[in-house]
Amino acid sequence: MKTEEKSRNKEKLALIIRKYQQYLRLEKALSPNTLDAYLTDLEKLLHFLEGEEIDILDVTLDDLQRFSAGLHDIGIHPRSQARILSGIKSFFHFLVLADYLEGDPSELLESPKIGFKLPEVLTVAEIDTIISTIDLSKPEGQRNRAILETLYSCGLRVSELCTLKLSDLYFEEGFIKVTGKGNKQRLVPISPRAIKEIRYWLEDRKRWKIKPGFEDYVFLARWGNGISRIMIFHLIKELAEQAGITKNISPHTFRHSFATHLLEGGANLRAIQCMLGHESIATTEIYTHIDRHMLRSEIIEHHPRNIKYRKEKEIH
Repeated sequence: MKTEEKSRNKEKLALIIRKYQQYLRLEKALSPNTLDAYLTDLEKLLHFLEGEEIDILDVTLDDLQRFSAGLHDIGIHPRSQARILSGIKSFFHFLVLADYLEGDPSELLESPKIGFKLPEVLTVAEIDTIISTIDLSKPEGQRNRAILETLYSCGLRVSELCTLKLSDLYFEEGFIKVTGKGNKQRLVPISPRAIKEIRYWLEDRKRWKIKPGFEDYVFLARWGNGISRIMIFHLIKELAEQAGITKNISPHTFRHSFATHLLEGGANLRAIQCMLGHESIATTEIYTHIDRHMLRSEIIEHHPRNIKYRKEKEIH
């Protein structure tokens, strides 16, 4: 390929990527971190195509399958492979939308099979034990109690909790307004118990010195700015350890537990989907697997046939 032609192709590719960035930022409303991840994944494909001397607009399904096989060969975990290929599919979808391509070569590209793994779930008693471990005599004690009650009551992502504003609280109506992924907002019911704990915290909060710009944030760090995801992660790990909980838990465990307990209580899957802010019902359906797993445990434990079998084993 001539130097002049290579230079033109580079300019064309740079323009396409700039437009793709704009599409992700404005049309898809992705966060800066997610946008960077998409572009990093695309960079891997572009590096592969450069080595093969294939223009991005000439890519075939066969090229993408060879790229996918290469990810497997260098030992990238199937879950990471699936994420990379998802980002690449997004890029080719954009190329079709923007009229760079007539057909999408990634349409039939298959992602690797990922083994199903149940998320860790806490029982109601374990959640109560963790919350009761909080030392309310400490300045941040009531704040921590309100944080855990809100995580569990509303099933929030930790990032949603960190950015929750006073202006998002509609306690009289029994709702909070949550800003989720892609800046999408939803109304989530909040329990009377969580409302009570937040109100107690807001009384303590009046005595805290708040830094400019954080006046509307519900939850604050001790030095008066916004609380971080890492701080909440460490808080929950520390409290679980003090409570003697050996499960591997994180802030997300409270979200999983919220959804699972709702499902066990007979809540509609679509209602749970709305409360969690899942775009796809398939994401919420993970909790039906948890429920089936628990149902099986209940049957094994309590079905008369199994009780009789255990008694017979004990006799022999």
